[in-house]
Amino acid sequence: MEHQRLTNKEVKKKNRNQIFRYICTHGTVSNPDIVSDLHLSLPTVTNTTRELLESGLLRDLGEMQSTGGRRARALCAASDYRFSIGLDITRNHLGILLLNLTGDIIKYERMQLGFSRSSAYFSEVCQKIDDFLLETEISGEQILGLGISLPGIVDPVQKMITYSHALGVRDLPFGEIQSSFSWHCTFLNDANAGAFAEGIGSDLPSSFFYLSLSNTVGGAIFHDGNLLPGDAFRCGEAGHMTLIPDGKPCYCGKTGCVDAYCSARLLSDLSGGRLEDFFLGLQQNNPDYRSVWDTYLKHLAVVINNLHMLLDYDIVLGGYVGSFLTPWLDTIRHLVAERNTFEDDGSFVKLCTYQTGAAAYGAAMDVMEGFLRTV
Repeated sequence: MEHQRLTNKEVKKKNRNQIFRYICTHGTVSNPDIVSDLHLSLPTVTNTTRELLESGLLRDLGEMQSTGGRRARALCAASDYRFSIGLDITRNHLGILLLNLTGDIIKYERMQLGFSRSSAYFSEVCQKIDDFLLETEISGEQILGLGISLPGIVDPVQKMITYSHALGVRDLPFGEIQSSFSWHCTFLNDANAGAFAEGIGSDLPSSFFYLSLSNTVGGAIFHDGNLLPGDAFRCGEAGHMTLIPDGKPCYCGKTGCVDAYCSARLLSDLSGGRLEDFFLGLQQNNPDYRSVWDTYLKHLAVVINNLHMLLDYDIVLGGYVGSFLTPWLDTIRHLVAERNTFEDDGSFVKLCTYQTGAAAYGAAMDVMEGFLRTV
């Protein structure tokens, strides 16, 4: 009997979570909508939404428009019930993003702030967050926590950033960062955060590879709704696959790595460090930019095709370069298809949905997902 009671409790919790997530996704709905789409009984749905209303997670908006018969009540998620903050920490910048309960971006800012492993740096980050929140009128009690994205190997077992060339750190404990903040912190590698944003917040298939083309090249596998970490939490490190044997030197000390040929820096260094100026120059037919870009695309096509042949997943292009690729998608697909043995259209190459603040969004969503699983 005890086992049966536990099972019933689990079923009730599963239904409650499924119903709440449905409402968060669909906006304004009625109990009959939920019954029809989730194939649950009306008493189950009615009792669950009543509990969610009483807890403050839902709002009653009044009667729905009549379609004949008794009018159903219009329900929606209380999007301002709780919020999460995402931080994207890089060598020279800090991104801050505020996310509401239904996954909407309330505010995002990116600012120059050079990283250092010091209490002074994290104190300044705290001040930046306070300034960021000042105009929102959101109380600290409404913040669930901080999701922090960093470029490096994030080991949740040892609870530390074991290595980050970009930040110049080794063996940075989570606790050393956590001690600077009053909110609970979670930690994600930047490419994993970008992949998590795409996997949770977009209409992509449940499995794909996310190729992050930023100042360093990274990647992540999103499989069946979850990130795959790998045995040493380095799964998806596409930037250090060998592209050209004995090729150009990579910052890691090896030669011929993908990073040496597909980093955003190869492009932005030509335009004074501003990637947007490089792509503006491409639009204006700058011959030097075009020559570098053609070579970049040739190497990128090889990388994409190799990843797709290995995984048989869609390849999602993200990171700094990914946000500028819309006009070039057909070209990239054509170059990839030319190399592919089995497919001739390259339609498995996709562009990221979150072209601004993807890592910060994914980090904030990591915190929000932790809360949603408890509903």
